[in-house]
Amino acid sequence: MSKRVVVFDYGFGNVRSAERALARVGADVEITRDYDRAMNADGLLVPGVGAFAACMKGLEAARGHWVVGRRLSGGRPVMGICVGMQILFARGIEHGEETEGLDEWPGTVEPLRAPVVPHMGWNTVRAAEDSRLFAGLDPETRYYFVHSYAVRSWNFEAANASLRVPKVTWATHGEPFVAAVENGPLWATQFHPEKSGDAGAQLLTNWIETL
Repeated sequence: MSKRVVVFDYGFGNVRSAERALARVGADVEITRDYDRAMNADGLLVPGVGAFAACMKGLEAARGHWVVGRRLSGGRPVMGICVGMQILFARGIEHGEETEGLDEWPGTVEPLRAPVVPHMGWNTVRAAEDSRLFAGLDPETRYYFVHSYAVRSWNFEAANASLRVPKVTWATHGEPFVAAVENGPLWATQFHPEKSGDAGAQLLTNWIETL
C-alpha cells in the first residue's frame, strides 16, 4: 500500500514540484492546508521558499505551527525542505530583523558568509553517521541548493524536540552549515530533494520507507 503524504500548502513553497517528486517515488500525494487531512496523513512535507519571517507568518495563518507541533507530539513524521527546514529552528535573522521559529531545534538561521551568495547549485554533503536519510547514496553525491541563509552552528543542549540525539548533516559554502537533520519523526533538508534528480528521489524514498 502506498503511503499517504500531504504537502502542506501555506503559500510559501514549490508544492507542485514536491508533489511530482513524491508521486515519482510511489507516494499517494495531496496538496492541502486542511487541518484534519494534514494531521491524519502518514507523512507531512513542509516546503518553503522566500524569507523566514514571511514563511512563519504564512505558516501560522494556515495553522501549520499547530499541525507540525501536534504531529510531532504524537510521533508522526514531518519533513521540512529549504525554508521549511529553517523555520524548525529557534529563530531567523534577516536584514537585522529577528523572527521566532518553531523552536523544534536550537539554532539561529543567519546570512551565509561566503564569497558568492546566494549559494545556488550543486554541492556535496557530509552525511551523519548511520543516517537513514542518506542510506544508499554515495558520499560524493551532489544535491541542489538555493539559499542565502543557513544555520551555522549546532548546540543540542537547548533542544526541546525530543530526547533523541539528532543526526546532523553538514555542507560547506564559504563556511560549514547544517544541510540536513534527522531527529526521530522530524527530518529536514536545506537543499531541494525535489530538484536533485535521482539522488533526491532516493532520499525521498528513504523517508517514505520510514512512514
